[in-house]
This record gives sequence, structure tokens and C-alpha cells, in this order.
Amino acid sequence: MDIHAVACTGSGTFALATPLRVRDLISLAVREAIGMRAPEDKFARSVRATLGGLASGHYTVDIDGRHFSNPDDVVVCVGAADIRFFLPARRLPVHH
Repeated sequence: MDIHAVACTGSGTFALATPLRVRDLISLAVREAIGMRAPEDKFARSVRATLGGLASGHYTVDIDGRHFSNPDDVVVCVGAADIRFFLPARRLPVHH
């Protein structure tokens, strides 16, 4: 909850929204994908690999219809957020 925004604007709308960094949403998505019972070291490795792929440009992240490539960007979420990962270009299969 953004108390400052509520106080400054007098609007309760800000009380219903939660600002989160993209990296935090990715962390939540990784936890959801690998499950709550996954070992902590696997979770940490998965988060590092996922953030590394984002930082290196291997993909972008779409959160509620907006694209992000910077894990430090802030997103305001209300309720649930839809997170999708997109490759920057279509990769054709390699035939040997």
C-alpha cells in the first residue's frame, strides 16, 4: 500500500494497488512454477538464471500487457498479475 500517495491525493485507489519491482514478480512466478516444496537452493538458482536471461536480453517480460526488460522497473498490481515471457525473435529448430 502506498500510504504517501493516499495521503497526498486523498484517493483510496492507491490503497488497493501494490507497487512491486519486476524482479519481485519474477521471483514469485519462479516460486509458482517450481512449487513451494522445491529446495531453497533450486529456487535461488532458478531466480538467478531467470533474471540473468532478462538482463542479457534472451527474453522480455510482459506483465498485465506491458513489456519490461529491466528487473528494477516498478509495476503497480491490483489483485493478480499475468506474467508472460517472450523471446525477442523466433528461434528456428536446429536440424543435425
